[in-house]
Amino acid sequence: MTRLDPALWIEKPGFRRLLKVLRADAGETRLVGGSVRDWLLGQPAADMDLATRLTPEEVMAALEAADIRAVPTGLKHGTVTAVCGQTPYEITTLRRDVESFGRHAEVAFTQDWRDDAARRDFTINALYADPLTGEIHDWFGGLEDLAARRVRFIGAPLERIAEDHLRILRFFRFSARFAPTLDPEGLEACAQRANDLMALSRERIRDELLKLLALPTPVPTLAAMLEQNILRPVLPEIEAARLADLGALIEAEAQAHVAGDGLRRLAALLPADPKLAAEIGARLKLSNADKARLTHAARREPTPQDPRALAYSIGPDSTLDRLLLTHDPRAHHWAGPLCAYVRPRLPVSGKDLIAMGLPPGPAVSRRLAEVERRWVESGFPADRNRTMAIAREVMGIR
Repeated sequence: MTRLDPALWIEKPGFRRLLKVLRADAGETRLVGGSVRDWLLGQPAADMDLATRLTPEEVMAALEAADIRAVPTGLKHGTVTAVCGQTPYEITTLRRDVESFGRHAEVAFTQDWRDDAARRDFTINALYADPLTGEIHDWFGGLEDLAARRVRFIGAPLERIAEDHLRILRFFRFSARFAPTLDPEGLEACAQRANDLMALSRERIRDELLKLLALPTPVPTLAAMLEQNILRPVLPEIEAARLADLGALIEAEAQAHVAGDGLRRLAALLPADPKLAAEIGARLKLSNADKARLTHAARREPTPQDPRALAYSIGPDSTLDRLLLTHDPRAHHWAGPLCAYVRPRLPVSGKDLIAMGLPPGPAVSRRLAEVERRWVESGFPADRNRTMAIAREVMGIR
């Protein structure tokens, strides 16, 4: 019998109390999913999700009676979030799918743990742990697949993908993280149903793709995806020829001791075309900041001698992107300073120029822009007197 050590989770903030409220001692509540999987692999778990036989209404009432903050994050689908101190725990009632619509499912609540496990995507994500004893419950060979580093759909892959099209991208993301090779049956099903991605919101596609790209070794998985035309329905601009550029970027990040960044790596896979980058940013519903960053990254221009001058203009993240994407040898030196960069403030203002005798009007902003340009070229001197000297030069005052 496989067990985990409850010491991994039992002392988390408010967790003992939460288990009592959710009647874990009577077998009504278990840990489930990613946390169980990661602990079994000896890795830290980011989030702790719970599955329970209690109905959402019973969960809400029990939490409120115990004075634990309860957030009805998805009552229709059985999910309540308990907040203990500052720590959220997602609690979902056992359920089975009645009918699926590609991304939205009609569910019915159940008391059967196996029914709940059967509706999950992959065997390694359908592992449950008794929160008091650590005993693992596995109905679909998840432990064996985890030991073999295999990502395998529960049941027939085509049926699981029809239930939720996002599982196509999740198959590749989890494979890139856990599996050295792709499960052939899963790969074939994803290739057959690749056009289903067009029915997904671009936000969901974006989130899954950026998570995949940020993983330590995404290139082999992406190569398989491109070979099978998985991304063609939604991102035809990504071509296999650019995988070498992605590999070079990942090496540059490693040499600069910079964490892998999904958005930067996406830029490496796209043509160096700012207009196209902006279009793709809009297509993927990126935030304005991320869309600007993707657009800046598409300009593979040399970085100034002092990269802070560029950071002042387009931001430190975009500047680091530029250094890494152009394989600038200074990237390892500037990575730290750029990560800690705080945009300096020009020590003089238009009022100072007016006080020097410049009449109010459009000329003030033009002269101030010239002062700012020279101030940047001078290395951002923080001393006001030195900046005032630059202003006097611009004004022609001796």
